[in-house]
Amino acid sequence: MLGLVLEGGAMRAIYVAGVLDVFMENNIWPEGLIGVSAGAIHGSVYLGNQPGRTIRYYKKFSKHRNFMSLWSLLTTGSIVGEQFCYHDLPDRLDPFDYDTFEQCGIDYYAVCTDLETGEAVYQKCSDLHREMDYMRASASMPYVSKIVEVGGRKLLDGGVADSIPLEAFRRMGYDRNIVVLTQCKGYEKKPQDPKLAKLFYKKYPKFAEALINRHRVYNDALRRIEELEQAGEIFVLRPSEDLGIRRMEKDPARLEAQYALGRKDAEKNLVFLKEFIKK
Repeated sequence: MLGLVLEGGAMRAIYVAGVLDVFMENNIWPEGLIGVSAGAIHGSVYLGNQPGRTIRYYKKFSKHRNFMSLWSLLTTGSIVGEQFCYHDLPDRLDPFDYDTFEQCGIDYYAVCTDLETGEAVYQKCSDLHREMDYMRASASMPYVSKIVEVGGRKLLDGGVADSIPLEAFRRMGYDRNIVVLTQCKGYEKKPQDPKLAKLFYKKYPKFAEALINRHRVYNDALRRIEELEQAGEIFVLRPSEDLGIRRMEKDPARLEAQYALGRKDAEKNLVFLKEFIKK
């Protein structure tokens, strides 16, 4: 089965939206999609078949105090405003096509991290009216987000336990995968201060341990991706240049440049991608 694996990366992941818009315009569809954090959000728009929607609302609302800001963190406890981003925006300000998403026929998984176990949760969602909290949990960054309680679990950012869930998708039966990364080739994640993780999440020691080990898991995943890419088993799209986009980037012009880079890289590789899909 053909799978699509989408990395997150907060505002940097607008690159993914650029790639996916090209996929929509060229009728490229997998049999299953798995996304982490912002990758899960952009993947939902893709399955709703709404090209241009993500960059449109990013440019319009990136500077809104409830979109992603310290104001939101101080007033709501989360750096991303829940009401604004997960209700006002998709339901009213720039409507999300729930019907098309539900009828697309493509399996959709949002990756979260369970605070009690420190392990990844690969949540299949088919109705975002009822299951939006799983996508919200997937994109709830540690330290700056309230814990999301849903389905009897306490969840946060899926990137903590599994930032690039390629191996998980392969275990599910997706033996041919397109992987969209948000870091340039050669990137290596650095370790973080273990004291901060242990202090901040002292009630959840397994989650703290996952935070501490995150760089090792991530870098191992990148090495495995390179092996599978060289073997021709996966097709990888990654930024061809580093535009220096910050995780909390607010400048609409810089966001559009990152989105345009995603489009350019996807268009440049379209012929090769279609050949990979046909094999």
